[in-house]
Amino acid sequence: MYGILLFIATILALPATPRADQAPKKALCPVCAIRGETEEEKVKARAEHDGNAYYFCSKSCREEFEADPIAFIPPPLPRGAPAFSVETLDGEPVDLSTHYGKLIVLDFWATWCKPCVDLMPSLQGIHERYADRGLVVVGISIDEGKDRIKKIRKFVERVGVDYSIYSDARPIPAWHTFKVKAIPALFLIDRDRQIVAQWLGTIDHQSLESVIQAHLPP
Repeated sequence: MYGILLFIATILALPATPRADQAPKKALCPVCAIRGETEEEKVKARAEHDGNAYYFCSKSCREEFEADPIAFIPPPLPRGAPAFSVETLDGEPVDLSTHYGKLIVLDFWATWCKPCVDLMPSLQGIHERYADRGLVVVGISIDEGKDRIKKIRKFVERVGVDYSIYSDARPIPAWHTFKVKAIPALFLIDRDRQIVAQWLGTIDHQSLESVIQAHLPP
């Protein structure tokens, strides 16, 4: 599978307080999995959350998990989309209230992220094919630095996308609100402001469009 869903089904979850001899020798580290890793690695650390055991390739991965476990375990779907704001490329604050009532594809990306760049033509195609059926594509750049707007404008012009592009430059970043740990990160938000699907990392374009089609308004 080339793409990987954020709610990775292969993350090992065992009953609480398992015997030591039940611990696997290898497992898919949930922290590495969030970043696109699909291969099991030698288990070097363990942690528990909500009665489940999780196994890690390193102590540093365990520490990152323990600091924010909800960001690394399969999230509940559907769930309410959090409120957030971003900025237009003219520096004006904006939220997504104007798009509520539509199906929203929310894409966190950056100009330096190759998988993000590879995904953008597919998002442009989805935008063109389904806009008249109530779908909107929204790209949120997490680029930083004082010249980020110039960089984003130049990049968007070169790539040739015309769906909405914003900068994640507010005091509380949207990527933080959505607990994004790696990009590209996509969230599908339905007409009731519920997150009904999400993807992370190198995404299978066909499966992405199939899920979107299943949630399009009739």
